[in-house]
Amino acid sequence: MNPVTIDAKNLHYTPLNQQIRRAVAEGVKEIVINNVLGQRFIADGLRGDQVTITINGVPGGDLAMFMSGPTVIVHGNADHAPGNTMDKGKVIIHGSAGDAVAHSMRGGRVYVRDNIGYRGGIHMKQYMEKRPIVVVGGSARAFLGEYMAGGLLIVLGLKGAEPISEQGVGSGIHGGEIFVRGPVDDLYLGVGAKQAPVTDEQKAMIRPIIEDFAKSFGIDVTPLLASEYTRIAATSARPFASKYTWE
Repeated sequence: MNPVTIDAKNLHYTPLNQQIRRAVAEGVKEIVINNVLGQRFIADGLRGDQVTITINGVPGGDLAMFMSGPTVIVHGNADHAPGNTMDKGKVIIHGSAGDAVAHSMRGGRVYVRDNIGYRGGIHMKQYMEKRPIVVVGGSARAFLGEYMAGGLLIVLGLKGAEPISEQGVGSGIHGGEIFVRGPVDDLYLGVGAKQAPVTDEQKAMIRPIIEDFAKSFGIDVTPLLASEYTRIAATSARPFASKYTWE
């Protein structure tokens, strides 16, 4: 079946999403959406491992929320919470993204070429083989990985960006891992988070992920693989246990 092209100029997000869902239901595997400007909920709840949606423009909030399978490629920036509670699939953003990237994400991958806003990866979780992965090419704002219960976050600090320069990293983290290229000042760690240099085994684990990220954006992977990384994880499965009264 031939690709379907949708012109989203001046189109409300409801009819836009109806067109996308109709195309997927009819068996279309490739959808191109042009002139996107803030329309919300694109690809939300969509299923289909062979479906690719290319977005030219800036999608609004909750891109790919509850999505399970498709690949979404954004040629532009994205608003808040792309990958919110995503189950499976991939979101590739050729730009920056707003706050709460991958909020409560439970599977699949989100790649952001440039920077993300506050609370990236908040409440990420995993179950058995389901392990969500987020890779940020530039920098992440405060409270990265807040309340993480599982999954993997990687921040690379490309183009001279400081990968981490604000506080609250891993605040309340009780599962999952955060990898940062280069050193991280203890000042930036949140409550319940600890850091340590990455072992050879851990570096081997993240290597294919970094390679896939670099391939997605045409980035030279050599300096990324040659760099040293810092791993941030939980000090305890109950970081706020002392805040409660137990009878």
